[in-house]
Amino acid sequence: MRIALMKKYAAIILSMLVTALSSMLTMAAASNDESVWNQVLKQQFFPGKNIQESSDVIEIDAPYRAEDPALVPIKIKSKIVQTPKHYIKRITVLIDQNPVPFAAEFSFTPASGRADLAMRVRFNSYSYIRAIAEMNDGKLYMNKMFVKASGGCSAPIGADLDAAMARLGKMKFRLDGDVKTNQPTLAQLLISHPNITGMQMDQVSRHIRPKHYVEKIRVFFNDKPILTARTDIAISADPNFRFYFVPSKAGELRAEVVDNLGQRFIKTYPVKP
Repeated sequence: MRIALMKKYAAIILSMLVTALSSMLTMAAASNDESVWNQVLKQQFFPGKNIQESSDVIEIDAPYRAEDPALVPIKIKSKIVQTPKHYIKRITVLIDQNPVPFAAEFSFTPASGRADLAMRVRFNSYSYIRAIAEMNDGKLYMNKMFVKASGGCSAPIGADLDAAMARLGKMKFRLDGDVKTNQPTLAQLLISHPNITGMQMDQVSRHIRPKHYVEKIRVFFNDKPILTARTDIAISADPNFRFYFVPSKAGELRAEVVDNLGQRFIKTYPVKP
């Protein structure tokens, strides 16, 4: 009787393991498939355009296996210097298998100095993340990486949502190193915002919270635009972005942020090269 019971439990456990393994293999195979990009996203965002896949102009850096799917760090590195004659005009970030594949779109100018970015994003399933750079002459270049992470868009909201809402819209600038005149300067913008995806459960109320996320970002130096962004639910809670700008003299950084509910936030920061 005891041996029969042990065999029964062993069979159940083996069946569960096989099911789990099959599910993982199916997820990996499906997510590694580029049909979503080829059949949907490419036509949706770049209809009729020729896109060269290369790391010569732009390169994306992300972990192959993420520790936290709701906080996946990514870096986008440009391989060219921003000049008035030749510069990256726009970078679009897409995550193929996310419920909303569009993660963000960033617009640059020669005053950006370098079209480099760093941020944290959400992955809801194993997926490619793509960065597509549009040059000022209209040419398009793409670089991609495959990331193993799942559940980031539906990860439960923490119990400190009230505290997060209390500091909603507060922002901070940070500058790395010495600020030098007419040299690209690395800056970081930190935004307090829960960036709720509309798929997350409030752990206190047990209800799905409606979408509430940062939608538009504009950064100026002395009233001259250096970075403009449209973002969506793939950007992590408390968004922070690293980017470059070129100060020609002392002045002021200013960030203007608008969320999908129309709430507007402003932050200024003095810069002294």
